Amino acid sequence: MASALTPNTPAPPAAQRTGTIMLARHGEPALSRRVRFNAQGYRDFWASYEVGGLAQTQSPPEALSAFVAKADVVISSTRRRSIESARILAPGRTFTEDPMLIEAPLPPPPWPRWVRLTPRVWGFWARFWWWYFNHHKGQESRAQAEARANGVVDRVIAMAETGQDVAVVAHGFFNFMLAGELRRRGWRMTGSQGYKYWSTRWFAKG
Repeated sequence: MASALTPNTPAPPAAQRTGTIMLARHGEPALSRRVRFNAQGYRDFWASYEVGGLAQTQSPPEALSAFVAKADVVISSTRRRSIESARILAPGRTFTEDPMLIEAPLPPPPWPRWVRLTPRVWGFWARFWWWYFNHHKGQESRAQAEARANGVVDRVIAMAETGQDVAVVAHGFFNFMLAGELRRRGWRMTGSQGYKYWSTRWFAKG
């Protein structure tokens, strides 16, 4: 019986490799967190944090640096701390700075002036109120941030599906949102280092 695939029939193309998507948090900022203040103090602190850069003499994990060095696409947030992190990870090469990757806002809850907390504790409660009570004080809402995350995931998946490895250098909570959307779309998290500075999450299709 003759084969259906004759010498005159072109062979089907090989399946195209799907790239890896890596989400990395930026390095440690220079702004000290060993302070306590009220809600207004935290607003001022966060404003300074958003425009500040990294602390000196940092060494990112070797696996992170190695992946970024070989990645086909490197994208950073437009915040200074992310741009400086990308420069450390990808010295001498170009990368894209994308405002769609900035951190979701952290307006503190309207608590009395006598309540004085550390930046870490304020950050927890600000995120809790933003996430569960839609407390955004005229800034980006949770729904708006989720729509932004969906748009970013559309783009990075499109890149990865052409076979490109994609490195995203952004922020802790927004990376968490991106990771959730990737999982909802069937991408498997193959590794995670939690939420610390320079931490990474790795995703593969299926």
